[in-house]
Amino acid sequence: MNTTTEFPPLRAMPDIASDARPSHQGTLDWVGMSEIEIPVLVEASGGLIRSPARVEAFVNLEQDEIRGIHMSRLFLHVDRVLGNEPLTPATLRQLLRDFLDSHRGLSDSAAVRVRYEHLIRRKALISDKQGWKAYPIIISAQIDQGHLTIEVATEVLYSSTCPCSAALARQLIQEQFDRDFPGAAIDRDDVRRWLGTEQGIVATPHSQRSRMQIRARLKANADVFPIDALIDRAEAILATPVQAAVKREDEQAFALLNGRNLMFCEDAGRRIQTALNEDALIVDFWARAVHMESLHPHDAVAVVTKGIRGGFQANSGWVG
Repeated sequence: MNTTTEFPPLRAMPDIASDARPSHQGTLDWVGMSEIEIPVLVEASGGLIRSPARVEAFVNLEQDEIRGIHMSRLFLHVDRVLGNEPLTPATLRQLLRDFLDSHRGLSDSAAVRVRYEHLIRRKALISDKQGWKAYPIIISAQIDQGHLTIEVATEVLYSSTCPCSAALARQLIQEQFDRDFPGAAIDRDDVRRWLGTEQGIVATPHSQRSRMQIRARLKANADVFPIDALIDRAEAILATPVQAAVKREDEQAFALLNGRNLMFCEDAGRRIQTALNEDALIVDFWARAVHMESLHPHDAVAVVTKGIRGGFQANSGWVG
């Protein structure tokens, strides 16, 4: 049985997008494709790796009498450039130029967005163990009437211990101490043993897994995406990033870090604001600290921006 499909020979075919006129005229802000599946070449842990990505590619349509753009051209440019070249600011600048060159007379603005997970090898706090951590990344580039913007967005997970809860727990421990040691004479060894019991540490503060969402606009002439540096800077100032490999000694060290870094979402927001303000490559930023409370079902949230004229507003950020 012959199952081969025979296709008709190549011949002139109708091009409705170019030849037909729209039933309703009007310019379009963006037209293009989303969820393009492609493996991109990204820098990770000192070398290039291929990472599965989803890409969005758009141009505007400034000719109101033209029915549509050339969708396949956008796809082929994405496949050719991102499928073969490392993902860098220069690569995206070239890709945007290709979008506009292939839509000359139709478009004067172009945009591309690449979404993937960035892997970083992390060592444990104390032990000699290591493990991988994945960070969601969105890289965006846009040319709008000759003006270029490049942005990197990511999210860092960390632990936050509530300062109020810690103070309340300490009060309960003090009250339990008064009940268990009512006399004036106190034996040091007895107190030390008491501190190691559940009866002694009668209350503990609540902690929660938290997320810091960051959107950073880079200098237009940037030659690299500072992804590892951005993540490292955020984790360092937050001080309690979630861990990969963990042995008991690492868990104990993490408990110590939490006790030394009590923070409200407001504290986390100010910390990341300080860190991003010190980065000369970042010209503007938006960041959102989300503490997913263990005490109640709603989240505590703080939003910070660089605060420059015409820059990011508190309600303009990426939330993942």
